Amino acid sequence: MSLQAATAPALSRDEHAKDMAAYLEAGMARAEAIGNKGPIRFDASGDLHPDIRAAYWRHGYYVFEGVVDAAEVAALRRDANEMLERAPVRPGAELDAKGRPALGRDQARETYTFIKPLSDPWGGTELLNGRHPSRMTEPVPDGDAPEDVVYLMYGMCQSMPSGLRVYGHPKLLAVAQAINGPDFVPYNDAIFVKQPGLGGSVAWHQDGVTHWDNPAWDEGIHGFNFQVQLYETTAANCLWVVPATHKGGRVDIKAKVAANGGSDRLPDAVPLICAPGDVTIVNRQMLHGSFANTSPDIRISLTFGFHRRASVLGQRGALKMSADQVYDETRIEERSAVIAVAIDARRLDRPDETSFAYQPFAGREAEFAFNDETWDRVIRDYNTRDLAI
Repeated sequence: MSLQAATAPALSRDEHAKDMAAYLEAGMARAEAIGNKGPIRFDASGDLHPDIRAAYWRHGYYVFEGVVDAAEVAALRRDANEMLERAPVRPGAELDAKGRPALGRDQARETYTFIKPLSDPWGGTELLNGRHPSRMTEPVPDGDAPEDVVYLMYGMCQSMPSGLRVYGHPKLLAVAQAINGPDFVPYNDAIFVKQPGLGGSVAWHQDGVTHWDNPAWDEGIHGFNFQVQLYETTAANCLWVVPATHKGGRVDIKAKVAANGGSDRLPDAVPLICAPGDVTIVNRQMLHGSFANTSPDIRISLTFGFHRRASVLGQRGALKMSADQVYDETRIEERSAVIAVAIDARRLDRPDETSFAYQPFAGREAEFAFNDETWDRVIRDYNTRDLAI
């Protein structure tokens, strides 16, 4: 296995892809040995099957197969690709590549994050509370690569009708309830875009800021993230995790990389390979990241997370999106209401499907029916009320 240290000469896109081949193969073998994937299953009482719960808490992740059906995947692809096409022609521009007003210019939060092709925008910086301390390998893009590429898109519940509906997916919400309790609350959402031969990396990190030194710390105190995969993911473009690292508190990532000869190819990491419609669940305390996408395959992942209410109530916002804001009951209800509206939007689209019953809004469903009023009150600029800890 060839390990490229951070100080080695930069590789071209093709060289990087070839140099990664043995590492990717070894990672796939490690993932296969663990397993930890299959359809969402429930027991006779309707709770998440105990075997899946045990596997999630043992390893810190699970790959749910075939959660989102083909029709819904197609709708999600259409809406995500529309967001991509409507992106500003360059960072800060008002128009898209076709000369139309870019999407999101009237939204309170910026809808797009751009980066340089194949770059690592966060590694080795103080951004996001410095939680990405070690820079990933940055291959040299092809000569005809654009100057900037979309890296992240935000506001899926506002900008994607199908995104709001998948946010109310009954099986996913049932998993959230099983992991975080019936009064679970949202975190945030973002769409990761790994364009072929252009997509940047996400440096190794653990999510979560608030509770590392909390006397009540445990393996689930910072919640989890789902990722809904719109295309087949491969070892070259998918999310990688280091199993069971959610159990031991903060990882000294710099030391771990240094012990690996300075290489970002951690020897115990595994790739979360998925088919379209699969959904991963990853504990936010897991060590995880992804490599620059030098492959020919696109990855678009709808990422949204959930917390325990007790982890959030009374805390102050830990990331830039909500810095120093106190998460009181009012703030938590305002953000959690998106779930209630999403459930009803999905009910209208799929009337034969059994809707999820979200307990914090039990008996108040009519207040959060999907309509123009709740769109303006709850959905518009909802991501200014994210709950980041």
